[in-house]
Amino acid sequence: MAADTLSKVFAALADPTRRDMVARLSEGDATVSRLAEPYRMSLQAVYKHLRVLEDAGLVSRPRGPQPRSVRLEVQALELMDTWIERHRRRVEQRYRRLDAVLAEMKGDEHEQSEEDGHRSGPEAAGHPDEP
Repeated sequence: MAADTLSKVFAALADPTRRDMVARLSEGDATVSRLAEPYRMSLQAVYKHLRVLEDAGLVSRPRGPQPRSVRLEVQALELMDTWIERHRRRVEQRYRRLDAVLAEMKGDEHEQSEEDGHRSGPEAAGHPDEP
């Protein structure tokens, strides 16, 4: 169920108008007419966007007489955050392992160049002043 809800949340947030509505609702509850103000669309279109957000669990509108406030639901955001954090940790672990391997390779490279530097001295070339 969580995966299905997560899919709905990400799908709902794929639309820039709905992302903007969520951003505006993060500042506080608002009526539908207040939410509709900045958009050049019909109130019916705003209701369609809100329906998608509701179906995804991102917003709720309490039942009752009009005007009803639209409220952002934190549970859906927490679900997204949990999913993102889990994958962020995995990626960060991969990068830390890669950094460690690269640092080890660089250290080996540095040691190798020091060894090569010692060999390139007079004894490595078979210098004639050598006994």
